[in-house]
Amino acid sequence: MNGDNVATHGGNLYAAIRQTGGELSEIIDFSANINPLGLSDNIRQTLYASLESIIHYPDAHGHDLKQAISQYYHVKDELITLGNGAVELMYILCHILKPKRVLVTAPTFSEYEAAARASGATIEYLYLHADDNFTIDIKTLTEQLATIDIVFICNPNNPTGTLLNNVQILELLIAAIAYNTYVVVDESFIDFLPNDGSYTCRQLLAQYTNLIILHSLTKFYAIPGLRLGFALANPELTNQLHSGKDPWNVNTLAQNAGVAALNDYAYQHMSKEFIGKVKMDLYHSLLSIPGLKPYLPSVNFILINIKDINMTGEELRQAMASHNILIRDCSNYPGLSSEYIRIAVKRPEQNSILVETLKKVIGEIK
Repeated sequence: MNGDNVATHGGNLYAAIRQTGGELSEIIDFSANINPLGLSDNIRQTLYASLESIIHYPDAHGHDLKQAISQYYHVKDELITLGNGAVELMYILCHILKPKRVLVTAPTFSEYEAAARASGATIEYLYLHADDNFTIDIKTLTEQLATIDIVFICNPNNPTGTLLNNVQILELLIAAIAYNTYVVVDESFIDFLPNDGSYTCRQLLAQYTNLIILHSLTKFYAIPGLRLGFALANPELTNQLHSGKDPWNVNTLAQNAGVAALNDYAYQHMSKEFIGKVKMDLYHSLLSIPGLKPYLPSVNFILINIKDINMTGEELRQAMASHNILIRDCSNYPGLSSEYIRIAVKRPEQNSILVETLKKVIGEIK
């Protein structure tokens, strides 16, 4: 585990600064999976232009942002619930549905389990196996649904990067509806794919009332400090989500940034092309380091097995932090261990610094 009890996720730059006494600009953060191209000019200009409007309450209906989401993702606005990040919506959803038993894959994003436990649920795990590259077997998954109220699926899965196609998700939905099980699919990293057409399940919303989709806008558009996400669900559940949340849960700056982001086609295209190339360059560089076993990335992060370097994930995290580089120790993921780390894909010059520092640190203990 990380030394700071709060730092159960990546991206805790402030804890790192408190520990080292360094400056924000001195640290390269590979622990958080954020678009390395950073804030787009369109969003930056929109934020500047929106400053005067914060003397007023935000639009409680989020009209303009819902319209932008509806047009970009081809979904009806009556299915959209806006969130102060996707994580807020996980907690609201669990508090509304009050599931007794929740199924999560292991490893996956920890907040599904945390949100379910916060509403009093018992957690069951479907453990994924490294020998199978952490793929999810739908048949095995559906066999566990009989007593499950909600199953959470991260697609692409964080931290493994594995993907389910929408045919597999359809199979899961058909099995789940027979047991009155909700299927929550988190598509927060799907925007990084070159073409999400084979993977998104948005087109299944109209047919399957047990489908709920979560989506973060903070990762692809590099605005995690603003907090912005949305949920897609059947109209009845959407109304319940609206009733269960703070009416002003998404602030004016976040709403306006979201509209600007979804209309910034040049940034979207550039980001997809950039990540597509750079992630593979970094993957091959990591493959060349003796003792590391990186898993093939689908989006903007890479899971790495480090069991052959004679260091734990926490030891490597601390060693890299001493060089002002943050990585994600994965020992607190159910289904992983101290043999795993995760790193984000960043700009080529930053990736080169990571690779050279890893070589140096690993070489010192050989």
